[in-house]
Amino acid sequence: MEIGPAPVWLITNGATGSDVQARGVAEALGARHELFHVTPKAPWRWLAPWGPVAPGEVGADGRFSPPWPKLLISVGRQAAPYARAIRTVSDGQVFTVALQDPKTGPKAFDFIWAPEHDPVRGPNVLKTLTSPHRLNAARLAEEGEKALADLAALPRPFVLLMVGGPNGVYRFDEAELDRLLALTDQAAGGGTVLATASRRTPPAFTERLRQWVAGRTARLYEGSGPNPYAGWVAAADAIIVTADSVNMTGEAASTGKPVHVFHSPGAEGSKFDRYHRALAATGATRPFEGRLDAWTYAPVDATTDIADALRGRLAERGVELDAE
Repeated sequence: MEIGPAPVWLITNGATGSDVQARGVAEALGARHELFHVTPKAPWRWLAPWGPVAPGEVGADGRFSPPWPKLLISVGRQAAPYARAIRTVSDGQVFTVALQDPKTGPKAFDFIWAPEHDPVRGPNVLKTLTSPHRLNAARLAEEGEKALADLAALPRPFVLLMVGGPNGVYRFDEAELDRLLALTDQAAGGGTVLATASRRTPPAFTERLRQWVAGRTARLYEGSGPNPYAGWVAAADAIIVTADSVNMTGEAASTGKPVHVFHSPGAEGSKFDRYHRALAATGATRPFEGRLDAWTYAPVDATTDIADALRGRLAERGVELDAE
């Protein structure tokens, strides 16, 4: 694959969540970028993040070859060796960024972002409560306009219901799902529920959601076909989200809209519990107890914070990125 002239390269393991974080930051920077997936084979994947990349991957005749980008954003342990190798062969000309703790220590990268609860520390490390995402203002405006046109005949309020799934901490079972749906019925009144399932939502949960939506003024996105998620976030008057998903609650908190968090038992004293206490302290979220409250708060947006910090670091190096 020929490397294009984009000034920003994104290297991830191909996981959807990793791609979202990398693209979210690049889009917030307003820079042209190119996304690459790496899936190193044994023994190279065993050696990550400290080991080298496979011979021939990086260099004059490799998959990753000059002209080098000005900025490289990597996500995850398997991508870290590629960023380190490119930094070395470019004689440090490429400004390297790791999103998520690369487990290499801070000196292996020019800049690292990590969630607040991660242990990595250093003068080049930025930590935020929430994670980077792609729900930027331009995308929400564009997708929101489409969603509002599509939903125009349905009654308000539009209530976005974001359902995750069990994660080994929360005891989020079918009984808890039924409790959530009963509370949502109580809260939504005569409005419209826009329900979304996540990649972790068990098939039994999705089937229960399908049955529930069929008898109400509601819609369900199960994960296939055009994804209305960004448009529904933009159109929503209120948001209900299950506590098991840090990413979904973080994305919701970036909107400035009331975010009602449904808590299942089991998380007491866990990192999820600490996260939700911290997020609630910002004013973004409140526990969901069967009613929709209205309140305002300053949006909690890690993507903007990361992009602003990167602009400052790049300016110190005299690096200017070409706009998209």
